[in-house]
This record gives sequence, C-alpha cells and structure tokens, in this order.
Amino acid sequence: MIIAVDGPTASGKGTIAKALAAHFGLPHLDTGLLYRAVGRQVFLDGGDPDDGGDALAACSFPDGLLLDPELRTEETGGLASRASLHHSVRQALYERQRSFATQPGGAVLDGRDIGTVVAPDADVKLFVTATIEARAERRWKEMQARGDTRSLEQIAADLRLRDERDRTRAEAPLRAAENAVVLDTSVMGIDEAIAAAIDAVDAIGGRNAE
Repeated sequence: MIIAVDGPTASGKGTIAKALAAHFGLPHLDTGLLYRAVGRQVFLDGGDPDDGGDALAACSFPDGLLLDPELRTEETGGLASRASLHHSVRQALYERQRSFATQPGGAVLDGRDIGTVVAPDADVKLFVTATIEARAERRWKEMQARGDTRSLEQIAADLRLRDERDRTRAEAPLRAAENAVVLDTSVMGIDEAIAAAIDAVDAIGGRNAE
C-alpha cells in the first residue's frame, strides 16, 4: 500500500505521515527533507538557490547531511523552497522518491507533490492543511523551544511567502490531488488529527478491497 501525504509547511503532514507509517508497518520518507538537504548544501557551497546550476550541483549532497539539525530551520526551509523551483532539481530527486514509493510492500511519503507527481498511483492520498494562523503558531512554538526568537508575525509572513511560491511554481505546484481526502487540522490536536488520518486510510482501504 502506498500512502501519499501532501500539504503546506506546519500543517501536520509530517507527524501524520510518521504515525501512519508506524500504525500500518510501512517505511516512511519525508521528501521535504531531501529538498532541505539541497538548500543546505547550496548554502554550504556558497551558492545561490535561485541559480539552477548551483541548485543541481547541491543534489549530490552526502547522505550524512540528512542528519544535520540545521535542515529543520526556517532559513533552510526557505532555501529549499527556492531550490525546488528548478526542473533539474525536481527531476534529480524524483527518481529517489519514486524508487522509495514503489518498493515491495509499499510506503508512506509526505511532501508537496506526492499524490500528484511522485506517486499519482498511490492507494491513499491525503492532503493535510490548516490556516496560516494555526500553522504559524505551531511553528513559532517549535522555534521557541529551540531558542529562536523570531516573532509570530515574521513566521506567518514567511509561511505566506513560501505558500505562494509553492502554489504558483510552474512545475509540480502544491495542490491536492483530485481524489485526495482533505484533512484540515486547524483546530485538531495531534492525537485527533492522527486518528482522523488512520480512519481515512482504513475507509479507503476498505472500499478498494470491495
């Protein structure tokens, strides 16, 4: 079974995807982490994420970079969003994602274009979303815990900019697949959101088995 979980930053898609993987006994891939690694490598190389050549060169990042805690920062997220606009970067990472998705037994992948591009044949497609206000508050609390002093207003502004960039890019824009179940987590707690996602997968799995 392939489960595709898409959605914008701080919607809860990563937490939900990990929980689904654990519940159904499937391997999980946070595809956004691959793009963050590219963004981080561009920075380490002293390159420009808006330059296609620099961004493509960064796709050869070492596997160890995926463990770098800097990948979770807002700065790296912004670099990743810019680098992901390039066709060459998306193509370079596509094969890695597709291979993971089609492994025997299935997998859970979360990102922004899993259900529409990477795994359009996924058995279950979820699109996890939430309001800007809810997402900004979640990210603000996470960053406070890490000692980041950025204001809630700054974070909300960054999220709006990233959403606009992701939704309007020419290739693989952020959007819900036509047959995706949309899950709005704005007023949900973590346990409630996970339970709703599990119920959605069970319901679709049941229909597919009929």
